[in-house]
Amino acid sequence: MSKKRFYVVWSGRKKGVFTSWKVCKQQIDGFENAQYKSFANLDEAEKASKGKYEDYKGKNTKKPALSTKEKAKFGKPNLESISVDAACAGNPGKMEYRGVLTHNKKEIFRKGPFDKGTNNIGEFLALVHGIALLKAKKKEDIPIYSDSKIAMSWIRQKKCKTNLQFDASNKELLTLIERAEKWLKENTFKNPILKWETKAWGEIPADFGRK
Repeated sequence: MSKKRFYVVWSGRKKGVFTSWKVCKQQIDGFENAQYKSFANLDEAEKASKGKYEDYKGKNTKKPALSTKEKAKFGKPNLESISVDAACAGNPGKMEYRGVLTHNKKEIFRKGPFDKGTNNIGEFLALVHGIALLKAKKKEDIPIYSDSKIAMSWIRQKKCKTNLQFDASNKELLTLIERAEKWLKENTFKNPILKWETKAWGEIPADFGRK
């Protein structure tokens, strides 16, 4: 059984919240520069309709948001931290990663794009890059946020456990992975590696906004 969806049209023949895709489609089909999006519940859709399309563009709105009580269980993120993320066009595909200051999203490093990579590899490299950068700056008390459980587990194991096949096209990426693994095995660090709770806090500040 399909879940009920609610559709917001910001730019179309008629604007507003619609409770069926058929009616929504009538407003946007053939309409130049139509702006619309589906939501998991009516409250979220009505709230969105009062805002701007740009505030929701690229965000996953198909899953119901947590209630205020549910969000409270996660607390709030430590803004005195850095956040890392990766983006990959395809699997494998062109991959890049970056790190930002959590409190203002100021970019502090960015690498790529690399050919024939994966998102998990990017998340792993981003974490190692962030850890090494903070260690070099003698800021080992600053937490690092990631939204990738897989990459966090690879850091604990000091190994990028990817199944990706390497050849001449992504040799540069393999070199980076080997360098990162070597660094982890030869260095210690104290920075807390924390999970970014997307459901409660929204997209991680380092997100590339391409979802």
